[in-house]
Amino acid sequence: EATLDLAERRRIRSAIRELQRQELERDEETLASKRFRPERSSHRQDNKENWPQSQHLEEEQQAALAALSEQLEAITSVEELTKLLRAAGEYEERKLIRAAIRKLRAEEIEGEAPFPCSGGDALESLR
Repeated sequence: EATLDLAERRRIRSAIRELQRQELERDEETLASKRFRPERSSHRQDNKENWPQSQHLEEEQQAALAALSEQLEAITSVEELTKLLRAAGEYEERKLIRAAIRKLRAEEIEGEAPFPCSGGDALESLR
């Protein structure tokens, strides 16, 4: 009776291993199909009904960014620009404001330079 019991246990264990192996294969196939799923060609195909509306919103956003860009040109204080940066919500707005801050800082650095560096002439005059 002990031998029959051991033989049955072996069959049960091998059946469990086979089921686990099959489950792993199914999981791997599922992952592979998700991983290599072809990308959709464009957002417009996904959302054909709302495309004209989204295009209109995009045009409005571009106009707002152009207006913001003009407004930033008039600001000459890094502190004001920093306040605007903290208040800005959209990525594109923050991007424009950061560019304006970099531009102002570069202009300040150029203004603080005692002489324009054009080659080694300026360095030789100091010696």
